Amino acid sequence: MATKWNLDPTHSEITFRVKHLMISNVKGSFKSFTAEMEAEDDTFRNAKVTATIQTDSIDTNNADRDTHLKSEEFFNAEVNPTITFESDALNDEITGNLTVNGVTKPVKLDVDFGGINADPWGNTKAGFSFEGKIKRSDFGLNWNAALEAGGVMVSDEVKIAGELQFVKA
Repeated sequence: MATKWNLDPTHSEITFRVKHLMISNVKGSFKSFTAEMEAEDDTFRNAKVTATIQTDSIDTNNADRDTHLKSEEFFNAEVNPTITFESDALNDEITGNLTVNGVTKPVKLDVDFGGINADPWGNTKAGFSFEGKIKRSDFGLNWNAALEAGGVMVSDEVKIAGELQFVKA
């Protein structure tokens, strides 16, 4: 029988980095998200993971940029209020379907299982780190501007990462 694990949002984060002006990275995160996992045992092999991110919780430490990212030119948060992920399999990597901006594509992310431990209140916790790359254009996030010296303002490649801690239900 599968065991359910719920996200501990206090000890979890989802971040991203994207090249700006082809010379440096802009970093950001999503502040509001949920996830749950069902696993047959404590190895978490082939566990099923679902996650939902609130699109308008994007935070790049710049209010004007965040407003632009929520607009129709990027995430269109009013029409697409969530980003979702549903896994196919979890081993040393996780594969599944990512839906961003109303477009669903398969993705593969590297995963590091940090282990299991009990917190001081008797809750059993499991920790995972993930990272990978996606292309904005795969999800219809095509806004850009050509630079006078060549290249583009915002890279198509986005590096995503996360630290997720789950609590056994």
